[in-house]
Amino acid sequence: MPIMTDAPFLSSPADYAAAVATAVQAATAYYTDGGTPLGDDEYDALLRALATYEEAHPDEVLPDSPSGKVAGGAVQGDVPHSVPMLSLDNVFSAEELESWAAGLERRLGHPVAAWCVEPKLDGLAVAARYRAGRLQQLITRGDGLAGEDITHAADAVLGLPAVLTEPIDVELRGEVLLTSAQFEHANQVRTAHGATPFANPRNGAAGTLRAKDRPYRIELTFFGYGAHGLPGLDHAALLLRLADLGVGTAATTAAHPLRCTTLVEVQQRVEEIAVLRSELPFGIDGVVIKADSSADQQEAGSGSRAPRWAVARKLAAEHKVTRLLDVEWNVGRTGIIAPRAVLEPVVIDGVTVTYATLHNPADITRRDLMIGDRVFVRRAGDVIPRVEAPLVDERTGAEQPIAFPEVCPRCGDAIDREEQRWRCVRGRNCQLVASISYAVGRDQLDIEGLGGTRAVQLVEAGLVTDLADLWTLTREQFLGLERMGETSTDNLLAAIEAARTRPLNRVFCALGVRGTGRTMSRRIATHFGSMAAIRAADADTLAQVDGIGTEKARVIVAELAELAPLLDRLAARGVGTAVTAPQAPASSAVAPDQEDAAAGPLAGAAVVVTGTMTGPLAELTRNEMNELIERAGGKASSSVSKRATLLVAGEKAGSKRAKAEELGIPVSTPEEFAALVADYLA
Repeated sequence: MPIMTDAPFLSSPADYAAAVATAVQAATAYYTDGGTPLGDDEYDALLRALATYEEAHPDEVLPDSPSGKVAGGAVQGDVPHSVPMLSLDNVFSAEELESWAAGLERRLGHPVAAWCVEPKLDGLAVAARYRAGRLQQLITRGDGLAGEDITHAADAVLGLPAVLTEPIDVELRGEVLLTSAQFEHANQVRTAHGATPFANPRNGAAGTLRAKDRPYRIELTFFGYGAHGLPGLDHAALLLRLADLGVGTAATTAAHPLRCTTLVEVQQRVEEIAVLRSELPFGIDGVVIKADSSADQQEAGSGSRAPRWAVARKLAAEHKVTRLLDVEWNVGRTGIIAPRAVLEPVVIDGVTVTYATLHNPADITRRDLMIGDRVFVRRAGDVIPRVEAPLVDERTGAEQPIAFPEVCPRCGDAIDREEQRWRCVRGRNCQLVASISYAVGRDQLDIEGLGGTRAVQLVEAGLVTDLADLWTLTREQFLGLERMGETSTDNLLAAIEAARTRPLNRVFCALGVRGTGRTMSRRIATHFGSMAAIRAADADTLAQVDGIGTEKARVIVAELAELAPLLDRLAARGVGTAVTAPQAPASSAVAPDQEDAAAGPLAGAAVVVTGTMTGPLAELTRNEMNELIERAGGKASSSVSKRATLLVAGEKAGSKRAKAEELGIPVSTPEEFAALVADYLA
């Protein structure tokens, strides 16, 4: 887990005063509208620097300092809380967490009975007051003593029922946020109404909760984590009670709260949630560790800012603020012209980021981006970094509009602007070398010896104008190329000939159809059984394939129409012509391989593969493993969830194995799995 940014050193009263002003400005922005001129790491580091200076110079502490104040003292409210609504203290490493836990146990005079570990949700803390089971009032945390009445927004918050399942008086405490899907939908709605997109989900949640009289509705989500009016319950039991009342909690998520009896288990769960972070459908900025026992909580008590029995183990920020220096326009192998942001280098989640995706020209326009903007950048797990929004309030007037290309930046031909993603009118021919190199790769046609350099030679010599030309090449033509001897020529010709009979899914994947990949190509091939049946399918028929919706089906049909001349040429050369299903509509005929799969040992199973395979499976690529699973009747999956039915765990299986064991999913070694599917191994 990455270490948090080191705190800056404040060496003088002037440095300290400037740091206080910066922290107050950042806290005010963060706790009022969700925006901030600082990233989370920078803000946390600044607060630690202030605390260090104030501890060394107690006589110089400024009254405006955010230290020790709920929400940094940045917000107030006019609705008093029945019980103070506090913040949490933070720790930034396993060692700091261990020290905090030891301090709590010293205060209690005995070991903590148990701990509860749950995600620290990146939203806005609220209190929801119920009378006789009916929601009466929704209030922000404010300064912890009083908050702002936002009851007008309650009907748009999922997980916060208007009526509980029991007619009781209770005040719920929890977090309101925008999930990833809600955030994307919110910005689509705002753009359609001429409004500026939200910079990030927290900004969106803050703005939505406070907004009144909008001509549109944006849904949010509530996760409850506490309550007043349900005394005597330990924390884990309280969360179950909230769920029984019909309240949304994190218990339904992969990062569900977990009761741990030792600090070792706590640390392990923190690491697990950190790994799960990129897969969660909502943002988190840490993990909360609480003494589970209500008796321990009561005995430990609270300070003016935070309870002594709970702490937040902060994680490295996935959002940072940096500067947009330029935009590059790159052409992909299918002719798509993709913009890429060039950034002032910034470290996000332990990785130095200098480039980020901008998706398409419409995305740039929607986000109102300009060269020179200070921008929010997000990186979740291994996902490509993405520019989310500019900090419009920080513009100086020196920013410049982003110039969109007038012609294809690679070949100079015209641009097709009919779709949101612009494309060179030459399509795949604009990047023919890239298309050929992809098609002959190991997981597609597997033509060894025909890598990038050789593909460049063939294209530049005019010997290959599309994929089908590979099967017209002669021995003499290869020998005429630089550094091609007789042995390498014969080997390459043999590899090209062998590729003529590759399975349908490999041939289809080699086409590089937009909206498909290796997994989708297998599903399409299994569903239709022949290239002729695939080409004859309309969008409605294609949409019946698992994982293909209406929009993707439309794109695939259009792609196949564009590829029709190439497909005709491939068929004339005997490539992709193998038929594994009767020449009839897919809905009225079942292919033999489908019948075999339905009766296979993995029929109906969702199988996840992780780690390094050993034994009979040692030489298989991950794609070949997925093909094996589907031949045996199963469905290959990339993530461990409740829908998974089996995990094949090789060497260095990592967190997926731990998660599968936690969910009770059977775990198989590669050797055990090989024995199970022995009849389907090639």
